[in-house]
Amino acid sequence: MNDSHIISVAQIQEFIKVARDISFRGASQKEKYQWIEDVIVRFRYFSLKKKERSILKSYMRKMTGYSNAQLKRLIGKKKKVGKIVTNTRGRHRFPRTYTPEDIARLTETDNAHNRLSGPATKKILEREWKVFRKEKFRRISEISPSHIYNLRATRQYQSHALTVKKTASTNIPIGERRKPDPQGRPGYIRVDTVHQGDIDKEKGVYHINMVDELLQWEVVGCVEKISEYHLAPLLEDLIEQYPFVILGFHSDNGSEYINKIVAQLLNKLLIKQTKSRARHCNDNALVEGKNGSVIRKTMGRMHIPQRHATAINQFYKDHLNVYLNYHRPCGFATTITDKRGKQKKIYQTYLTPYERLRSLNNAKQYLKKGVTCKDLDAIASRESDNENAAMMQQAKAELFTSFHQKLRFPTMFAQPISGSYVD
Repeated sequence: MNDSHIISVAQIQEFIKVARDISFRGASQKEKYQWIEDVIVRFRYFSLKKKERSILKSYMRKMTGYSNAQLKRLIGKKKKVGKIVTNTRGRHRFPRTYTPEDIARLTETDNAHNRLSGPATKKILEREWKVFRKEKFRRISEISPSHIYNLRATRQYQSHALTVKKTASTNIPIGERRKPDPQGRPGYIRVDTVHQGDIDKEKGVYHINMVDELLQWEVVGCVEKISEYHLAPLLEDLIEQYPFVILGFHSDNGSEYINKIVAQLLNKLLIKQTKSRARHCNDNALVEGKNGSVIRKTMGRMHIPQRHATAINQFYKDHLNVYLNYHRPCGFATTITDKRGKQKKIYQTYLTPYERLRSLNNAKQYLKKGVTCKDLDAIASRESDNENAAMMQQAKAELFTSFHQKLRFPTMFAQPISGSYVD
C-alpha cells in the first residue's frame, strides 16, 4: 500500500468520506502489520488527540478490514513492544495419534459391518489385532469408543464411508394428534375396526365400531374390506344414523381412517378429525372396551367370510344399533378425589345412551335438523327392553343360519362359540 501522499489527519477524514462504499484488502498478514506500524509512526499516533486517534483508527480499519478489537490489540502491542510482529508460538495442540491410514482402517471396518456402535466397533478393531494379528490394526485397536465418533466426523472418513440412511418417517398431515375434549357436549365419536379373523388365507369381515364419548351412543357397521372404496360409503351411513350432530371423529393411526378419502368426507360434513397420540394407549380406550363387550360378545371370534358383510351390516342397522342405544344400560363413571388428591372412578349411574341424552340440559339443541325428541321417544317406547333384546337375538340367530342354509343352528348358537367357523 502506498499512501505517502496523505500527510494529515484532515486528508484521512476526507478520504474516509469518499471511500465509504469501497472495500480494501491487503496482500498478506505481514504486509498489513507493516503498513499499520508505518501509519502509527508517520502520524505520531500516541501523541494525537483522542478525536484524531479515532479518525486514524477508522482509516486503518477501512484499509485492513480488521475489527476494532483486533486493531486495538495491534496498537497496544506497538506501544508495549515497539514493533508489531506475528505470533509464531500458536495455540497448544495435542499430538496426533491416529494417522490417515488408521482412519482408512476404521472406514473399511464400518463399511463391512454397516457402521456399528462405538463399543462394538472397538471390539472388532481389537480382535483384528489381538486375535487375527493384523499389523495394520495395531494402533487403531487402542482407540476409545468415544474417539471413534471423532474420527467418523473427519472429511476423509465421510468421503469414503458408506452411509446407511434410515427409513424416513412419513408425516401425514391428516387429523390432529390430540385427545378429544367434548366439554360436556355429545357429538365426539371414537371409531375402531374389529377384524373377524382369517382362515385358509381367506379374510373375514370387518366391523366398524363408533361410540360417542359423552353418551356412549354406539353405532356399528360391517364391511367386507377396509379399503377407501368400501369404507367411505359405510362411514357416511353410520354418521347419518346418529340422531345428534357429529362434531369430532377420533381414531387410531390406521390407514383405513387416516387417508384423503375419509378426510374429504369429514371435511364435507364439517367434522373435526383427530388421531391418537404416541405413547398414549388409552386415547381410544372407550371404543376398545366396546369392541370386547359388544362386538365380540355379539359376533364371537369365529371366521365369517367377507360375502356376508352386507347381511351383517343390515342386522346391525335394523336391530343391534336400536338395542344398544335404547335398551342396553351403560355405566357412567363418577370421579371421586380423596384428601391426597388421588382420583378414583366409581360406577353408580347406569342409563341407556338415549336416557343419558335426555338427561342433558336442553337436549334438543344437539339433535340434527328434522329429528325431534318425540320421534326418539317413540323408538324407545315401542318395545320393552326384554322384548327388544329377544327380537335382536332372534334376528341374530336367523343371520347365522343364513350363513349356510344347510346348517341349522340350535338355540346354543344364538351366542357364537369362540374359535368356530361359519361358512
